[in-house]
Amino acid sequence: MLHIVNRSPLSDSALESCLNTATGGDVLLIEDAVYAATSGNAAADKLRAAMGRFRIHVLMPDIEARGMSGKLIDGVSPVDYGGFVDLVTTNKNCQSWL
Repeated sequence: MLHIVNRSPLSDSALESCLNTATGGDVLLIEDAVYAATSGNAAADKLRAAMGRFRIHVLMPDIEARGMSGKLIDGVSPVDYGGFVDLVTTNKNCQSWL
């Protein structure tokens, strides 16, 4: 399953709910959720801990728009819009965490 999170981990619990509830699959961070995948962020440790159960992806245009290109934590896979489409088509189901 593809889990899509778009809210900042600093102001919303969507990412935490996803990581605590879902059993595995792919997690795609988009929009302000991309901050979670950057070094120095409070949510980075939670993502690292979840990497055994999930494959973590981040939408690169959103990272670039926020000026965070060089700050991705190890183990996070950057994807472009084509990669986003690939994730949607290779996963049987998608769940947006709002």
